[in-house]
Amino acid sequence: MTISIQWHLAWVAVDWGSSNLRAWALDANGKVLAKAGSERGMLSLSASDYEATLLTTIGAWLPAEGHVPVRICGMAGARQGWQEAAYLPVPTRLDDLARGAVRPAVEDPRLEVALLPGLCQHPDEVGRRFDVMRGEETQLAGLTAREGDISGPVCLPGTHAKWARLEAGTITRFATFLTGELYSLLAGQSVLRHSLKDGQGGNDLSEPGCREAFMAAVQEVAAAPEQFASRLFGLRAADLLDDGLLDGGLPTGQARGARLAARLSGLVIGLELAGARVGLAEGERVTLVGAETLCARYALALESLGIESRRLDGEAAVLDGLGLAHAAMIHDAHTP
Repeated sequence: MTISIQWHLAWVAVDWGSSNLRAWALDANGKVLAKAGSERGMLSLSASDYEATLLTTIGAWLPAEGHVPVRICGMAGARQGWQEAAYLPVPTRLDDLARGAVRPAVEDPRLEVALLPGLCQHPDEVGRRFDVMRGEETQLAGLTAREGDISGPVCLPGTHAKWARLEAGTITRFATFLTGELYSLLAGQSVLRHSLKDGQGGNDLSEPGCREAFMAAVQEVAAAPEQFASRLFGLRAADLLDDGLLDGGLPTGQARGARLAARLSGLVIGLELAGARVGLAEGERVTLVGAETLCARYALALESLGIESRRLDGEAAVLDGLGLAHAAMIHDAHTP
């Protein structure tokens, strides 16, 4: 199998995050030959560690001789990463990310590495605020690789969820929401941790009543975001006082924690949507890019607010985006 990969390998795609990295071996037609991963993300590496970590992850794919292009997005290009690939300012065409790529020095002659840039945003008269992204821009580029000069709102759910506005294949503005991190902090470090207990993860809405609790929380906080902090403490109060005897009351045991976790998830996502939907035009459909489970939760939240959505798989998007940048680099290399 390894010999077959070496024989057909054309290039390697890498998404290098803060906590881990994912790598794909691809042939000349963009077909995935193999996948690999590592938990050696940016937070555990110094600049001198990157090449060795990369070789540990993909070394078995490399032929004995020749050069293999390796296209990397994400935190490897951060200031604290392998080598800084400076942010490109928006507006930026998403098929033009390759122009900001940097090439770190490597010792292994088989490696031809390029790190893609992130994007940055500065305040201006049209309401943009300071913001940055690194990695998500490549997923957005993958969306344009599939659909051309696409326009409309795009949401990339995650620890730090991104909302981007695309206009004819150009990202014109974006905003970051610390929704996932906020949920983790509240569930794991606030007074609410005593009530969520076994339901702390809040990832399963299949428990009886959880889907309804989630949607109701989204609607409540989206309608009155100024009540967010009060509704948070209401979760704790309900746990202390609700004996489950009233109609619609909380269940007991593990199901109780799951119901409260679903409601907490609805509150933090609903608060995000209260801010993000301000930029939506009437009847606009939101494109969700990311993992199936999280995108399904966002789709449900949007549906509860009467907003349509569709989904593009996050892995497919990052591969298409890296492929778009790789094609641009090949073109530039052969253009006099």
